Order: sequence, then structure tokens, then C-alpha cells
Amino acid sequence: MEHLDGIVLTLFGYDIEIQAAVLNWLVLGAVLCMMLIIMGKRFERADASQAPKGIMLVVEMIVGLCRNIVGDNLKDKTSHYLPFFGTLIIMMAVSNLLGLIGLQPPTSNLSVNITLAVMMFLLIQYNGMRKAGIRARLKELTEPMVLLTPLNVIGEFALPISLSMRLFGNILAGSIIMLLVYTVMKSLSWAGIFGYIAAPLLHCYFDIFSGLIQTYIFFTLASFFLSQQVVDEED
Repeated sequence: MEHLDGIVLTLFGYDIEIQAAVLNWLVLGAVLCMMLIIMGKRFERADASQAPKGIMLVVEMIVGLCRNIVGDNLKDKTSHYLPFFGTLIIMMAVSNLLGLIGLQPPTSNLSVNITLAVMMFLLIQYNGMRKAGIRARLKELTEPMVLLTPLNVIGEFALPISLSMRLFGNILAGSIIMLLVYTVMKSLSWAGIFGYIAAPLLHCYFDIFSGLIQTYIFFTLASFFLSQQVVDEED
């Protein structure tokens, strides 16, 4: 069943609404998974003695960019976490650009951003406990003194909140502003002329510049906090 802001599925008498942003994220994930699998197969068959060209060169540049985003923080652990971070970096970057083709960016939906932020939070906590043990990880929350434990706990949970809200606020703001611009263009004929000039410039800022910057900030911060748990101090 189609819905104005997504689709509504009826299962066992219950209506389940999938919002447009979530639907776009799911479709984007499926498409990118297929593309990455195909590219991976092509890389396996590629001749390592020859320089990559065409789409292979573009993919290699994207992988190098993803490595640079998280590599400064994760250091020698970069290769281990690169498939996970790289896939999400590509998905988020592309999803932030969907506004260029008139689709709602998935990251303008708070539920998508919270899900991503919680994934990062759980990844950080799991690796911290796996490396030092649950007891040592809990002991970190009491340092440097037991009285600061509540503040340390709040600090841990502040990470997913700050990651999700920062991304949500910036992407949603851009979507709302562009919607207002197009609404004014449709309502006022004289504004349409200025709108055709301003709209491309605004898209460049909100969809391209701001979207890519927010992707960079999100995963730079996530990889930094992860590095505190998985990277040895001497590294």
C-alpha cells in the first residue's frame, strides 16, 4: 500500500509504515551491496601489475579516501575495520546526495541516524570490553574518582546522541530550506527566476558540501572513540 511519505504494509492485521527516508536507505543499501560485490569480483580478477583505470580507478580512489578518514585514528587496525566503516561511509555519502535528484536523504530521518550512532556506540563498547574485560571497562567509568562515575556514564551515552543529532540537524535543515525555496518558486512567479539561480547554489552547499562534511565528521569522531579502545597507546 502506497503512502504519501512512504509505504504502509499490512501484516496480520497491523499496519507497518516504512517512511520514505528509511525506504530510500534500504534500497540504497541493496543497490550498493550489489555494486560492491561486483566491484570486489572485478578487483579479484584484475591484473595487479597494471594500473587501474576507468571505474576501477574511481573505486580505488574511494577506498583510499575511506582509509584516510579512519586511518589517522585507527592506525594499524585500519584494515580490520575498513570494510565496515568504508561501506557505511559510502552509503552515508551517497544518501546525503539524494536531495540532488529530488529524493529525501535517509539521514534527514532521526531514526536512521540514531540507528547508525547506536551501532557505533555498541561497536566501541564491545571492543573495549573484549580488549580489557568487562570488569576493567566498568572500572574506567569510576576514574579518576568514584564521585565522577555519573559524569563518565553520561559522557559515554553522549556520544551516540551527539553523533545522531549533529547529522540529523544539518541534513534536515538543508532539506527544509530547499523545500521552502521550491515552494516559494511555485507560489510566486517572479521568485521563480531567482529560484532557478539560487537553487543550484543551495543544492551545492546543502547536498554536496554539507552532506560530505557531515559524513566526514561522523566517521572521524566514531573512529576516534573506537581507537581509544582498540589502538595501543604506543601506536
